Amino acid sequence: MKKNNALALTVLTALFFMWGFITCLNDILVPYLKKIFDLSYTQATLVQLSFFGAYFVGSLLYLILSFWRDPISIIGYKKGIIIGLIVSATACLMFYPAAESHQFAFFLMALFVLGIGFTILQIAANPYVAIIGPEKTASSRLNLSQGFNSFGTTIAPIIGGYLIFHYFNQFGAPILNSAGVKILSDTGLPLTASSVQIPYFIFAAIFVLLALVVFFTPLPEVTVHKDVATGFGSLKHRNLTLGFFAIFMYVGAEVAIGSMMINYLKESMSFPEMTSKSYLAFYWGGLMIGRFAGSIALSDKFSRIKKSITMVLVALIAFGFIYFASGLSLMEIWPFLLIIVLNLLAFYFSKSSPNRTLLIFASIAMTLIGLAILTTGAVSMWLIIGVGLFNSIMWSNIFTLAISGLGKFASQGSSILIMAIVGGALVPPLQGFFADTFSVHFSFVVPLLCYIYLIFYGLNGYKSMID
Repeated sequence: MKKNNALALTVLTALFFMWGFITCLNDILVPYLKKIFDLSYTQATLVQLSFFGAYFVGSLLYLILSFWRDPISIIGYKKGIIIGLIVSATACLMFYPAAESHQFAFFLMALFVLGIGFTILQIAANPYVAIIGPEKTASSRLNLSQGFNSFGTTIAPIIGGYLIFHYFNQFGAPILNSAGVKILSDTGLPLTASSVQIPYFIFAAIFVLLALVVFFTPLPEVTVHKDVATGFGSLKHRNLTLGFFAIFMYVGAEVAIGSMMINYLKESMSFPEMTSKSYLAFYWGGLMIGRFAGSIALSDKFSRIKKSITMVLVALIAFGFIYFASGLSLMEIWPFLLIIVLNLLAFYFSKSSPNRTLLIFASIAMTLIGLAILTTGAVSMWLIIGVGLFNSIMWSNIFTLAISGLGKFASQGSSILIMAIVGGALVPPLQGFFADTFSVHFSFVVPLLCYIYLIFYGLNGYKSMID
């Protein structure tokens, strides 16, 4: 890889890390806002509705504009990334007046703007990573960037939970409820506006810094392919239309589980937030382990024996990192090792086939959740956490299957699939409704239904039916 390309990939990888970190921080924001505004589970999940709903709105606008001409072909990838970073920084700054005014609607507005910024980054950065080097190694570069995205989602619950529920609580006046009583975290510390104001101000500064780095970095110039289709011919492809719903279900299930995790652990295990966020890190860390292992499993650079050995070593190293970062003892988290073994066996039987891997992983995820609903305590907890390992490769596999055979409609198809991220906005409130109506424990039937659809897509839905 050329020097400029390597530098560009380094900058973009940092970008992937940051948006993964802040996206997962929503899982910490949900219980924080639930406490200070005394929200129901359904109301609290409006956080995800606002954030991921922005993906749908932003992608829809992009798709409409691309009917005439692809916007990226007008402004270029570099400017698109910078615009996305500035919008994201502006959204982070909005958290300051939102917390100061103590208005839930203001928080939701800030999250919506943040989602718009991330939508622009997704549309510009993902294809740019693929384009800045040889086509045959595009998948490798995307896997690397996505791996660091998962690294961000892994450490976000640990660092974010500490900052919001512990460290920044010491700054500013405590927030009072309607009765004039201090609102406390589960560990007895008072919650303050500074708990979110200071972290998001720091994030805004980081996004501005990244925008400056991108602006002054001599990134390689690339051009958009001239054979870009107009109209909506991509929708004639069955694998794309059904793939839209597959992305919807996958993102919806993944986000819903993460959003409900802290409240679920509080109800089922009586864990305070500071303990729950460490277990949440294992859920999101499972994606990191699975993605790095998956990149090896789908590689053709290793023999079968070397591939198996390398996957085990990478999985153990990633597990070790999560283990030491979580602060939990080995006796508390040893069941996760058993689920890693199950994950590696699933890769083995998938035989590097995207649809077969999706079918097997979705089947296991459905089974884990089904068993979790039927059990209680630590067994149920680890079954839910273990789903993260099997979510790991779903995005890349569904995306690959959905745009297969689209040809000149591939760019348009990609925009349609990004719209499907709206699943992260709609499925969590549905699970929240089930939690309010029945129980948090039973509410996991909602993501279970999502995985049933993914089983169908891996079995038959991925087929194009177009000669």
